[in-house]
Amino acid sequence: MNLNVSAWSIRNPTPVVLLFIVLTFAGLMAFKTMTIQEFPDVEIPAVNVTVSLPGASPAQLETDVVRRIEDSVATMQGVDHITSTLTDGNAIVTVEFRLEKPLQEALDDVRDAVARVRADLPADLRDPVIEKVEFSGRPILTYTVASSRMDDEALSWFVDDEVSRTLLAVPGVGAVSRIGGVTREVHVDLDPAQLFALDATAADISQQLSQVQQEASDGRVDLGGAEHSVRTIATVQTAEQLADLDITLGDGRSIKLGRVADVSDTVAEPSSAALLNGDPVVGFEIARARGFGEIEVAEGVRDALDELKAAHPDVTVTEALNLVDPVVENYQGSMWLLYEGAALAVLVVFLFLRDWRATFVAAVALPLSAIPTFAAMYLMGFTINIVTLLSLSLVIGILVDDAIVEVENIERHLLMGKKPYQAAMEAAAEIGLAVVATTFALIAVFLPTAFMSGIVGKFFVQFGWTAATAVFFSLVVARLLTPMMAAYLLRAPKSHAKREPRWMSVYLAGRAGACVIAC
Repeated sequence: MNLNVSAWSIRNPTPVVLLFIVLTFAGLMAFKTMTIQEFPDVEIPAVNVTVSLPGASPAQLETDVVRRIEDSVATMQGVDHITSTLTDGNAIVTVEFRLEKPLQEALDDVRDAVARVRADLPADLRDPVIEKVEFSGRPILTYTVASSRMDDEALSWFVDDEVSRTLLAVPGVGAVSRIGGVTREVHVDLDPAQLFALDATAADISQQLSQVQQEASDGRVDLGGAEHSVRTIATVQTAEQLADLDITLGDGRSIKLGRVADVSDTVAEPSSAALLNGDPVVGFEIARARGFGEIEVAEGVRDALDELKAAHPDVTVTEALNLVDPVVENYQGSMWLLYEGAALAVLVVFLFLRDWRATFVAAVALPLSAIPTFAAMYLMGFTINIVTLLSLSLVIGILVDDAIVEVENIERHLLMGKKPYQAAMEAAAEIGLAVVATTFALIAVFLPTAFMSGIVGKFFVQFGWTAATAVFFSLVVARLLTPMMAAYLLRAPKSHAKREPRWMSVYLAGRAGACVIAC
């Protein structure tokens, strides 16, 4: 090659050493700060539309709500699938788009489509909740709470208010969901006889109640030289206050709600239950947010719960389900596999080179190729997960190939009687093009996996780029560092004849015999 970077590195070892010190330091810092996850965060353009119509049957929801929403979103560009799930009073419409559709654009399109048909939906339908589907939002920790001083209603309120507020302040916590327990509900049971006597209807009373309890934004106002937002807040907090509420009849008269209805503060009929060892419990699930790892979120949650338990000593919080420990075990197992693979690769190199200096020069390529890869992964926004660790595990033995070729060719020149400096210069120039071609052939094998289509391709983006980057750094080591180290560390053999060990002679004889039989 006309541009012999190996010869330049041999003549100028200081810049090369400094370069790899910087790359190694950057890789170690990136490894220390990178997020550890089970799987990489995958962004798939899918949006959920959740609607609630209390008391409605699935058939009614399908006819009056779901079909109209489906017809509206079906006209959008890029829609791939629409799936609806209906239960009593609730429905979820999932809209999946083609993978090339940006998620935020898909979310905005669905929001606009639902807004177009909002006026055609039932008046008593609660506002639809439109949110993107987060594949990283599965629960990672589940806890149960118990207290000798609280009943299920008080515990449920404690989880919904105190626990949720505390844990949502922890960085990386995406959602806190209560499981089990009860939900407070105020029942207003109208008296038909009283309504008939006063010439009032249930619809009139229901409409006035909804207006009284409505919370809404009323704009902004300048106060004291500063701009403040104004909201209308529902003032009725208890069943007694609600029973004392004035209701205006059609003829202009005003009566107390308690005169025509029995108002009671109770709990909603449970539609689900949480059981632990067969006993009903009140608990909560914690899901991580996108961009955070299970391990760091779990550490923050446990610290926050320790503070919460110290502030409420009468409350017992017990961990019921832990999906973080398997992530830790997978990470530790994958890292141990990397260490084992590297150690075995070095052992094999030593068995065949039979020289500790040559083995050291070749083995240096392993850490100096793998560690800078973490810096590149960090810059590309990757995380340490099963996919990236699998990628490094597969290429760990390949990273030393180029260095072995360089060292073996340099040793061949040493056997010709050349000095190490001269042997390194000539040997590196002799096989430079072959080493580059071999490396890019390997990159051509791994890199296309980063451009696979479909959902699988979303996961393999990090696999392909991680493997290709590690192999590329092995080329940089082989062309810059390996010849330079060989020129200054290797020694000329004492004799031109290098005796093969007995096991090598047996191995080569066996291979030769196998070839003869095959022919």
